[in-house]
Amino acid sequence: MSSRRTIDPGAIMQRIGDAVALDYAGNREGARARLAALWDEMHPDGDALHRCMIAHYMADMQADPRQELLWDRRALEAAGSLTGAGAKEYHPSLHLNLAEGYRKLGDWDAAREHLAQATEFARALPENGYGNMIRRGIAYLAALPEFIGC
Repeated sequence: MSSRRTIDPGAIMQRIGDAVALDYAGNREGARARLAALWDEMHPDGDALHRCMIAHYMADMQADPRQELLWDRRALEAAGSLTGAGAKEYHPSLHLNLAEGYRKLGDWDAAREHLAQATEFARALPENGYGNMIRRGIAYLAALPEFIGC
């Protein structure tokens, strides 16, 4: 018999949403603490979508670009385990975030590589609000002087 406790997926989504709402309300420290606790509860083999979402939001809540990049890498790692029809829709955004993170740290080679991957993955995005938002983000980053010609 396993000693692992099963976590209700709906409860996880609720807790993620509550933490994000706390951040939007101005309590970034509280939001990070809630997401960190949830991350710690998730086992390494926990649901990939939940791990991806937690890491993605944690990255957005970091003041230190190195910590932001760490969480962005965790989000991409979790996304690599996603399956299903919509699984690839996460990759353009995650690679865009990594490109921006590496840019902030001055690692131009890694930034360009992730921008190229974001661009490639974005070709499969639908023509809708989300897809257009990601494509605008890619275009914005690609237009910065350090990315011209990528």
